[in-house]
Amino acid sequence: MSFFANIDWSDIGQACLDTLIMLSGSLVLTIAFGLPLGVLLYLTGQGRLSQNRVANVVLGVIVNILRSVPFIILLIVMIPLTVMLVGTSLGVAGAIPPLVVGAAPFYARLVEGSLKEIDRTTIEAVQAMGATTRQIVTGALIPEALPGLIAGATVTAVALVSFTAMAGVVGAGGLGDLAIRFGYQRFQTDVMVVTVVLLVVLVQIIQYAGDALARHFTRR
Repeated sequence: MSFFANIDWSDIGQACLDTLIMLSGSLVLTIAFGLPLGVLLYLTGQGRLSQNRVANVVLGVIVNILRSVPFIILLIVMIPLTVMLVGTSLGVAGAIPPLVVGAAPFYARLVEGSLKEIDRTTIEAVQAMGATTRQIVTGALIPEALPGLIAGATVTAVALVSFTAMAGVVGAGGLGDLAIRFGYQRFQTDVMVVTVVLLVVLVQIIQYAGDALARHFTRR
């Protein structure tokens, strides 16, 4: 069809692969950093197991600062650190550090919120059995909050899809890069439409899978 005259499906396929690599890599690292950060925010809060006002305020300020910086600004500001960490600020590898720094604080707050919804009697019952803080976290808090943690990870994954698209501004590759270089800069409407449709489909798949997983663990 003439509408797809500018489409190079091999480029589209590579862009999809790059986006999936960026998304999966950054999501794993986001959860790896965001989950313990969220647990610390919860534990050091007022009336919690390891109440520490100073630590809670410091962690909260750091999280809020990182959450308040627009991702496009974060991409640029982090270029020196990204180069130091992965050797480049371009391509898929160059996009992952700012993606993680941008998303981990966001997920940490979602983790903290999920943990706050747990009934205190559950925690008190485990405490009464002589469990340590670590045992309470791994044996009670995480399992009880698991559906909420999965839902939070789903929301974070959807946000990361939009972040990967924005990362195309600095040459990170993926569908966002393709949309900017060809769809926007070269006025190729068909490329723009295809990339947008693929991003929407990806978000729908993530949301459906995340909701199904959360429901599964809620019923257990």
